[in-house]
Amino acid sequence: MSDKKYLRKGKRKEIVFREDDWEIIKDKAVALNIDTTKYIVRAAVHGDTKNIDFKELAALSRELNAIGNNINQLARKANEINNIYAEDYRQMKEVYERLCRMLNHAISEQLHCAA
Repeated sequence: MSDKKYLRKGKRKEIVFREDDWEIIKDKAVALNIDTTKYIVRAAVHGDTKNIDFKELAALSRELNAIGNNINQLARKANEINNIYAEDYRQMKEVYERLCRMLNHAISEQLHCAA
């Protein structure tokens, strides 16, 4: 269901804001890149709204995926030649798993701060 249909079928209530309050609402809506009506509804229903910036986490996630791909390539090559240094594989896998934990922790922290 689109947001516009939801708004048309919902209850309508006229609210009058003081000019300074309206400027704050507009600024907060712009900061979240949403319109003022959507901001007011979110704030009223869910409390204070926050914008989570996952740009840094997205870059980390891409790097983590690249490491995972490297590990998969190593495993494929090991299967082809039936040889791999077990310690090298163990170390790579350990680093990969540590990075996964770090990424999950960072995402959890971002979500916790936004709540």
